[in-house]
Amino acid sequence: MTIRIWKSGGRFEEVASYSRAKRIGPFVWVAGTTAIEPTGRIHAPGDVGAQTLYILSRIDEALKEVGAELRHVGRVRAYLTDLSQAGAFAHAHGEVFKGIDPVLTTVQAGLTQPGLMVEIDVDAVIHDENGEISGF
Repeated sequence: MTIRIWKSGGRFEEVASYSRAKRIGPFVWVAGTTAIEPTGRIHAPGDVGAQTLYILSRIDEALKEVGAELRHVGRVRAYLTDLSQAGAFAHAHGEVFKGIDPVLTTVQAGLTQPGLMVEIDVDAVIHDENGEISGF
C-alpha cells in the first residue's frame, strides 16, 4: 500500500508534527490551508474570493505532491470568518470545482490572524474516470 506525506514548510508542521497532505493507498487528506504566502504575508487580506482561489491552488499543489488531482476531491470543508461573504467563496469554489462537484461544508470560524478570511481542507480518493479504485 502506498503511504506518502508532503510537508510544505509551514512554520507549525514540525512543531505540531503534521503533514500538509497525506496519502494512504487511494485516500488523501489535505490539512487546513489558509492564504498565508511562503513569505509569511497574507495573500489578499480581507478578500474572500481571492483567498479562496489562492488556497485552492495551494491545495492543488499539495494533492499533486502525493499523486492526486483536484478531480479526486470528494469533500471540501471551508471555514469563513464572516458567512456574509459566502457568496464570494461560493463563486471562487465553483470556478475551481465546476464539473467535479465535491460535497461542501461551510461554517463560520475564527482564524489566527486579522485579514485571513478563509481556511479550507479537503479529502480525496484517487480513482479512474469511472470511479474505480485500482487494487480494490
